[in-house]
Amino acid sequence: MTGLSVRSLSFSYGTKRALDAVSFDVDQGAFCALLGPNGAGKSTLYGLLTRLFTAPEGEIVIAGHTLSQNPRAALAQIGVVFQQTTLDLDLTARRNLTYFAALHGLSGRTAHLKIDAALDRLDMAERAGERTRDLNGGHRRRLEIARCLIHDPSVLLLDEPTVGLDAAARRAITDHVHDLSQTDNLTVLWATHLADEVRDDDRLLILHKGQILEDGTAGALRGALPLTDHFLLRTGAAT
Repeated sequence: MTGLSVRSLSFSYGTKRALDAVSFDVDQGAFCALLGPNGAGKSTLYGLLTRLFTAPEGEIVIAGHTLSQNPRAALAQIGVVFQQTTLDLDLTARRNLTYFAALHGLSGRTAHLKIDAALDRLDMAERAGERTRDLNGGHRRRLEIARCLIHDPSVLLLDEPTVGLDAAARRAITDHVHDLSQTDNLTVLWATHLADEVRDDDRLLILHKGQILEDGTAGALRGALPLTDHFLLRTGAAT
């Protein structure tokens, strides 16, 4: 079963080609890392996947729903964490989740149970009453991931979710999301420019200048080289 399918997706900003005939599938329950340098087209791809803008060429299918034909059903299946935080810093962690639940038509006991489950899932229950601006960067990211689980999506899209975090917080976030994929059968597309966030058994897409250079298991693709070195060689950044 395919959780996410992209076919021949292209997009341009004026004369600049940001994505050029990008195609890939991610199976339900798989963790797929999208590794690319800054400017590779990762954020453009996420903008198209979340319908922040639409592609004149190509097709996106999310959990069996074609985005262009049935956007409401397709978008209902995704949870998203963007590079920049979208939390209300003056609300508590729980109030942020309550507000998000209401946007999805969830209230009362149903919302309460889903919020509690999401907070527990990300080890944030003890922080629920704290004001969001008082949380550190790692806990804010956990809160954003908890928030995107409330409406029971089947696909998680994370665009550079560890930007600005220290090494320990980055490891904690990547571990949490890998666990969500494995234990909750969630399809994950994890965009990053940091090769050390990718495990050898992860599915890996290397995106460069708007094109998929490689698609396979990270360990098999890197061969005898560390993934960072392989990535730099493939994207022409090695000296």
